[in-house]
Amino acid sequence: MRLIVGLGNPGAKYAHNRHNIGFMAVDEIARRHGFAPWRRRFQGETSEGTLERERVVLLKPTTFMNDSGRAVQEAANFFKLAAGEITVFQDELELPAAKVRVKVGGGIAGHNGLRSISSHIGNDYRRVRLGIGHPGIKDLVHSYVLADFAKSDRPWVEALCEAVADNAGLLAIDRDSTFQNKVHLAMQAKGFFDKEDGGAA
Repeated sequence: MRLIVGLGNPGAKYAHNRHNIGFMAVDEIARRHGFAPWRRRFQGETSEGTLERERVVLLKPTTFMNDSGRAVQEAANFFKLAAGEITVFQDELELPAAKVRVKVGGGIAGHNGLRSISSHIGNDYRRVRLGIGHPGIKDLVHSYVLADFAKSDRPWVEALCEAVADNAGLLAIDRDSTFQNKVHLAMQAKGFFDKEDGGAA
């Protein structure tokens, strides 16, 4: 069994924020794979289904980003899951827009959602880092992540969430590098970056 967590802030006010791309990704997984309707529990919302024959629970904490760890710990304790069975989708300032990186453990790079999760369950969970780009000036970061994606960003955001959802089963069976490569190739095929690399076109 796997727990897949999307990070974001609850409520309509935040729904389209850059900080909420984790919520957007797990919503798309639920849609594309016919998961059960969302229901409230574990200080969040959950939806259950299967990916590659693995039972998967999707979780969107409703504690606000800075307390995400409370919801994750409650769900992990209920299902008796180790940190290695938990995957967290997060927004990543240090990656160009539309890029994806997967890693287990590592630093939190100032991300308050990860800080909260690590303080509750340790550091050995998988992070799927969804690139949102950087505003270029440190003082602008807070307002940048809590602002909505620009209209011009929406095509790549939708395409990225679709590519992530299409390949999410690979995460459930620990094929992280294959997942990362397939998402990159899907985005490249849709013209969001060139054959060399780079962020969204």
